Amino acid sequence: MSEKPPVLLSGGNPQIEKGDGDAPVQAYISAMPGWKQGVGQKLDAIITSVVPNVAKKVRWNSPFYGIGDGTSFLSFHCMTRYIKVAFFKGTELTPVPDHTSKQANVRYLHIDEPGVFDEAQFTDWVKQASVLPGEKI
Repeated sequence: MSEKPPVLLSGGNPQIEKGDGDAPVQAYISAMPGWKQGVGQKLDAIITSVVPNVAKKVRWNSPFYGIGDGTSFLSFHCMTRYIKVAFFKGTELTPVPDHTSKQANVRYLHIDEPGVFDEAQFTDWVKQASVLPGEKI
């Protein structure tokens, strides 16, 4: 008997059960539709290379990345036309990511199809974000 593939919610976001560790994050990435899957793999690889002992978890159908103290510094989520990468202390990054949030400190990077983004800038933001105090999620 084969396992059913995850349901895709609005915007094509995979519905993945809450869980801690790499396995639920990889399940999320594997279920990302189309071009978004390759971007998810690239984001995960960059984050893991910058923060080798990164703590991973899935909450609210999104992967979260932290430093192992129960806090998170970054998450991403599939939207209909783009991937939304959230930096929880985004206002403290240099340069500040372009997209604002209703939450004062959060800033977003939007990655549109075909999934091209400034990997060097993203890597630098991950380095910066990973040493800031995280958000309790």
